[in-house]
Amino acid sequence: MSEAVAVDGESLTPADVEAVAREGAEVSIPESVRERVRDSRERIEEILETGDPVYGVNTGFGELVDERIAAEDIEAIQRNLVRSHAAGAGDELPTEVVRGMLVTRLNTLVKGFSGIRERVVDLLAGLLNKGVHPVVRSKGSLGASGDLAPLAHMTLVLLGEGTATVDGERLDGDAALERAGLEPVELRAKEGLALINGTQLTVSLGALTVLDAERAVRAADIAGAMTTEVTTSTTASADPRINDVRPHRGHRESADNVRSITTDSEIVASHRNCDRVQDAYSIRCLPQVHGAVRDAVSHLREVVTIELNSATDNPLVFDADNVDGHASGTDDTAVLSGGNFHGEPLALPLDYVTSALSELAAISERRLDRLLNPNVQEDHLPPFLAEDAGLRSGYMIAQYAAADLVSTNQAEGRPSMTNVPVSGNQEDHVSMSAQSALRADEAVDRTRRVVASELVCATQALEYVDPDLDPGDGTAAARACVRERVPRLDEDRPIHTDIDAATELVASGTLEGQVEDAIDGSLR
Repeated sequence: MSEAVAVDGESLTPADVEAVAREGAEVSIPESVRERVRDSRERIEEILETGDPVYGVNTGFGELVDERIAAEDIEAIQRNLVRSHAAGAGDELPTEVVRGMLVTRLNTLVKGFSGIRERVVDLLAGLLNKGVHPVVRSKGSLGASGDLAPLAHMTLVLLGEGTATVDGERLDGDAALERAGLEPVELRAKEGLALINGTQLTVSLGALTVLDAERAVRAADIAGAMTTEVTTSTTASADPRINDVRPHRGHRESADNVRSITTDSEIVASHRNCDRVQDAYSIRCLPQVHGAVRDAVSHLREVVTIELNSATDNPLVFDADNVDGHASGTDDTAVLSGGNFHGEPLALPLDYVTSALSELAAISERRLDRLLNPNVQEDHLPPFLAEDAGLRSGYMIAQYAAADLVSTNQAEGRPSMTNVPVSGNQEDHVSMSAQSALRADEAVDRTRRVVASELVCATQALEYVDPDLDPGDGTAAARACVRERVPRLDEDRPIHTDIDAATELVASGTLEGQVEDAIDGSLR
């Protein structure tokens, strides 16, 4: 298990989210952060004493904002809010995504602008540290007012309601808390709204997608370098002088990787002065295409990192200095209604990354075809990399499956371009950011499977290269890594197991780790 992640509202990274979500790291809350939480709650208590109407404290929600709530019903409306908003549909989210939601929600609440009690943030931390995982449905969020329905399902368990899993066993919320030695909480003013109003499904998926996409593009550089070698293509297209006159950062990084992976390649050196003038685009333009994908993912990383450390609920509680307009509060406190729950800052780059991943898969599939297709492959390669082609089909259908995955990626819509007004038209523009995040997550899964198919076939193709010629240092390591899990294809067999194994090597980072060890440095 990874070491505990300090949740301070300021420094959470995608890697921290992964540590908690996938590796089971526990969380801690620094004392300095607790002070902010207590101060924020005191402001809410002061507002309650005035009896003035403040949204989220003593009013209804959404279109019901003008409904005043009696003092004796303030706790009941918070409980009712959570129950009524648990309207999710679709498949249940994986545990890793739910853990991501818990840690990202905790991080935004401890910033000290949400007016929530220390007791509540401690219970959120307790769910993570004790392994209590709410059952959350994947559909139902519009990405404004945040990911309401999924977060409501998550929050029900804090009340001892809903459903959760503990050690793989499915339990009612109260039984799950009891099993873990935790006590349910009675929500007070604003706390229900603070828990469900935010972008935590979107940003949890976004953080994991950033890391998965970065691994996929590095694996694509490795696969592309292998294909470059085995098709007797040149690495001259990765020359830094080409990038110098068009200095996109991603281009530079992928070109650097290709050169590093093929260091000391006797295969590349053997045909350096051949008659071929240019290689096909899928090989020659690898740095430009992979680089553009890198730049898209880099932008998503920047946005996600900001969002992880932002206050995203509504309203937010501030000092009263220099506030005018629709602010509520006291002489010392301002409660401002705004739109930080709106998922648009995430939705647009998530859709962009889905498009970018579609291109990464598309160019990988074209290289895969060049390894298999007897009409374009090199003379030293047998059709479809099959021993005794005709009697056997080899890896022929790997390209079919890859083509389906590419087509599915390309058919994905752009949820951020969709708007359906809700809540009596009070919430008349929404982002659909959760849909964007779910589709990006699915796109990266399909893309790495295409890349894995290229890796398997490039590894097989290396079996037919002159054995007296050594591949590059990184290429040799990649081949050895794949061969640890995927034996040489001599007889036809179900090849999905080959591709499944290679996909896991990509997803886990095992492939890039072994290549980095061989080249004595990190891939970009």
